[in-house]
Amino acid sequence: MPKPLLPILDDCTPVARAVMPDGEAAELARMFKAVGDPVRLKLLSMIASDPRGEACVCDLTDAFTLTGPTISHHLKVLRDAGLITSRRRASWVYYRAVPETMERLSAVLAPLPAVAA
Repeated sequence: MPKPLLPILDDCTPVARAVMPDGEAAELARMFKAVGDPVRLKLLSMIASDPRGEACVCDLTDAFTLTGPTISHHLKVLRDAGLITSRRRASWVYYRAVPETMERLSAVLAPLPAVAA
């Protein structure tokens, strides 16, 4: 499986626990920006929730009224952000979500534990 273009760090700085270093903030902002578009968020959801563990581009395009090149652009943005990987099989491209990247985005937004009163 190809590696995401952005490195996945073992640690991240949850925003509720410490001030995030500039480099980490810039890297994470690119990832959040990638999912900040409704089409890309839906594409990621379709890919990540596919019961086969991957989704063919042929299955993704029918869910939108967008052209093939536009869907390809959105998939490239997700791939460049490290959220998905792709593999060509014959004439089709199959996409998989990168769980480590999605976990990292979740972890950075983790709230502080509730304090008992």
